[in-house]
Amino acid sequence: MSAQGARIDLDFVLNGLPVKAVVETEVTAYEFLRDEMQLTSMRSACDGIGMCGACTILVNGRASPSCLILAADLAGARVETAEGMATANRLHPLQQAFVRLGALQCGFCTAGMLLSAKALLDETPHPSREEIQRALAGNICRCTGYAKIVQAIEAVAAGTG
Repeated sequence: MSAQGARIDLDFVLNGLPVKAVVETEVTAYEFLRDEMQLTSMRSACDGIGMCGACTILVNGRASPSCLILAADLAGARVETAEGMATANRLHPLQQAFVRLGALQCGFCTAGMLLSAKALLDETPHPSREEIQRALAGNICRCTGYAKIVQAIEAVAAGTG
């Protein structure tokens, strides 16, 4: 965070837990979550212009690029990162399917892909292949070619993830 700037009190729910913090108004959600909250699943491959999807988080269930959201905009929201997907030492079904079906390689885009997929499945439990592809349109992967990612999401939607 910069040394100067207006600061505000921030209250929101992060991965199911309440958070109270003081943030500078110009700090992005990406910077706050990585630097202050030490959540490192989010990555940045587009220098903060919202084009890669690697920094995707869920805000009130909607996939959003954290580099384009101010931390202040998280006030009162439910925020989820990839760190919040697993529970009680058990991976989320999407995480399990990504591993089982080889839907990840270098891992750089994985958190964003998982959260975009989760937002889709939470809203549309049985999406078509086209709906899956549309939901992933804002996420860039340079390794997998997307086929295995789509297959993993389809497997979870079919209950075979």
